Amino acid sequence: MTTATVNYHVRSHAPQAFHFDVDGIVGNLISPELIATQVKVRDLRNQANAVNFAEDGILFVTAKSKVDEFENGHSWKAVYEQELAQLLKQEIAAKEVLVFDHTVRVDDPNATRRPARNVHNDYTQASVEKRLVDILGAERAAQFQQGHFGFVNVWRPVQYPVLSSPLGFIRPRSMLAKDWMNIELIYPDRQGQILGVAANPEHEWFYQSKMTPDEAIIFNIYDNTGLPHLAHSALDMTSDVKAAVPRKSIETRTLIKY
Repeated sequence: MTTATVNYHVRSHAPQAFHFDVDGIVGNLISPELIATQVKVRDLRNQANAVNFAEDGILFVTAKSKVDEFENGHSWKAVYEQELAQLLKQEIAAKEVLVFDHTVRVDDPNATRRPARNVHNDYTQASVEKRLVDILGAERAAQFQQGHFGFVNVWRPVQYPVLSSPLGFIRPRSMLAKDWMNIELIYPDRQGQILGVAANPEHEWFYQSKMTPDEAIIFNIYDNTGLPHLAHSALDMTSDVKAAVPRKSIETRTLIKY
């Protein structure tokens, strides 16, 4: 076990929200109340089979990509998305994979997108239903809802091994229903929702240390048949101060039909 700091959300009767680009200033963010909390974290570097997709909603896999540059233009997207579709069909028996978003994060104060440091899951039930319609249209979304579908993220390091602020997860079986709460996302032109997580000393945190660009994490965000979804956050490790390069990663959001 090792120790890390995470930022939990706070239970409140008042609505809680992240406000983005406040006063028209890009990157100007107002956050809801968060509590920095030290947690014990298990490193699965040599125990990747300690979790599985059916019971825990997550897989750590070796998945070398032909793509190593994700920021210049869009020429890489077709190759990378085809790779991910094959990976998800192979690893979680997806029948159809729709990729709809890529986010490159760099743990640098000047970066456009930094690692998310609040303990959360990407969707509530309401935001799932909205996102499904946004991607597919109302008619096809209704067809998806009649079968088995889910939202699944694929995360991997970019350029360098991850030596600081790795992505950590809470084992679903260690969470209680009351740990979850809806958090609003308020943008100048739209609104959304995520699930925030309140602190609970019973949470079982885990991660995989020193992940390389040839490795990836497949993890469940939502499943309409009840497959576990995972609370997650960047972990501020006690060893982070020794890192030679900041964490750089790409996360890809996909809609899966099983």
